[in-house]
Amino acid sequence: MSVEITWWGHATATVRDSGVRVLTDPLFVRRLAHLRRRRGAVPPAAAAVADVALVSHLHADHLHLGSLAKLLPGTRLMVPRGAGRAVSGLRRVVAARGLRVTEMAPGDVCVVGEVRIRAVPAAHDGRRLPYGPSRVPALGYVLSGESTTYFAGDTGLFDGMAETVGACDVALLPVGGWGPYLGPGHLDAGRAAQALARLGARCAVPVHYGTYWPIGMDAIRPHEFHAPGDDFVRHAGQLAPDTVVHRLVHGECVRLEPAR
Repeated sequence: MSVEITWWGHATATVRDSGVRVLTDPLFVRRLAHLRRRRGAVPPAAAAVADVALVSHLHADHLHLGSLAKLLPGTRLMVPRGAGRAVSGLRRVVAARGLRVTEMAPGDVCVVGEVRIRAVPAAHDGRRLPYGPSRVPALGYVLSGESTTYFAGDTGLFDGMAETVGACDVALLPVGGWGPYLGPGHLDAGRAAQALARLGARCAVPVHYGTYWPIGMDAIRPHEFHAPGDDFVRHAGQLAPDTVVHRLVHGECVRLEPAR
């Protein structure tokens, strides 16, 4: 296994495998509606350089039109099937930037260079809230190159998760959110550790926490902002003791080499 992962904050990460740069759920802003970035600098322009960008679902903090507009012309963009119909602004960004769009449903496969990308289901409300069509699925993605990396997007635990994802070397798992309470269809640190135990990945990187928080709510349940990364490390040590967890800070990169 050889893969390099950079976490930019929230669900945004760059996975480099077999010479291919894969960018997940690009979000490159200091403020989004009622949310502001409280930790980590806004990612540099280099973070938007990718061979392919993956969008897990249509929520604005995962499919962010302004951030997609920073992608280089010709970048391949993978989105859930139906995204083009559900989000009219997406079509404008795609046309303006010359992006190459592939709409994906669970089970679909697309090959970029030496990396095979397979869409898998996620247990999450994938609509463009508040009124988007419910038929647009939320997705995770499994990247297979020199290593196999599972990017879960936003998801809760679901039956058959391990069988659906298959054997993986690295799991990028959401462990928190952007507000004081997590609704259904999410993983907190404890449930993410349960997912990790099911998956049996050799390495894990926690994402989707400690970046954005509602304006004016800093004093409301602040542990939900600060604690999920460390809590995940602790829970994973109990439930998946053979997995190495890399709790990255914003902008930090880890290179995972083959086991000796």
